[in-house]
Amino acid sequence: MDIIGWLGVCIGVVVPLPQLIRIFKTHQVANISISTYVLLVAAISCYLIHAIQIGDAVFTVSNAFNLVTNSLVLIMLLRGRHDRGKTDRANY
Repeated sequence: MDIIGWLGVCIGVVVPLPQLIRIFKTHQVANISISTYVLLVAAISCYLIHAIQIGDAVFTVSNAFNLVTNSLVLIMLLRGRHDRGKTDRANY
């Protein structure tokens, strides 16, 4: 049964990558919800802590990877919105 868990890990860790790659390539963050990623990072952090506490390797690995990738997306969103705000203010 562990193989199904690890298969889920492999699929799950791929989920945030298209968004992350798109942001890296386009440097565009408009219309991406910051609050969604804030809540997602908070939820993944809780899952990771729980997985570590119960000693579950499958969920520890998947949540650690997802915490890193989704945190990167969130950081890029925050930087992009901050940079866009500077540009908008400079145009006035």
